[in-house]
This record gives sequence, structure tokens and C-alpha cells, in this order.
Amino acid sequence: MKSVKQERLEGVIRKEISEFIQREIKDPALGFVTITDVELTNDNSYAKVYVSFLGNKGSSEKGLDVLNKAKGLIRTHVAKSLSTRKTPELIFKLDQSLDEGDRIESILKDIQAK
Repeated sequence: MKSVKQERLEGVIRKEISEFIQREIKDPALGFVTITDVELTNDNSYAKVYVSFLGNKGSSEKGLDVLNKAKGLIRTHVAKSLSTRKTPELIFKLDQSLDEGDRIESILKDIQAK
């Protein structure tokens, strides 16, 4: 069970990363990216940042590379907005939930059609 403080911290991290990517990262390989979720570990030392990219599978791999290269800059920006002593290490992960939802929906449609 997450504490209110941890949920609030995750929200701040999500907002700050989104704004930084939108304003500061000008790499065309990034494309259109959405921060879908942030999950902090219990000790707040790591933050899994789930991202989703608009476009094909290849663009999401390139976009993930761009984010990983800019990880230090993003973490520095996040650190300035947090009131915590330690800034979590960022781990960017591709959010598969939209793809899974589409897959399940198509299976359900196939079942209904039969």
C-alpha cells in the first residue's frame, strides 16, 4: 500500500518529466511521447517511468533511447522541483498496457463474432 506522500511524489515526478520533455528535448527521434505512470520503490531510490509513444514499434525503441541518453538532464530537472533529500534514479520502461488492452479487445470481439 502506497502512502499519500509517495503518491504525491510520483505525481510531481510525472508532471516535471512531462514538462521537461515537452520544453527541452528537441530530438526528432523522440516523437510524441506520453508519461503514463511513475512507480517509486518503497525507499524512493528508484522511479520506474512508464512511457508510451505514438507511432510504430521502431519509433518507441528510438524514443526510449533518446530518453535514456537524456536521463541525467531529466533527473537534474526533477531534483530541483523535489523537496526530498535524495532524487530517485530514473528507469524508463515502455508501457505495454495500451497494446495489451487492444489485444484483449480484439479477442473479445472475435469471441462475440462466433
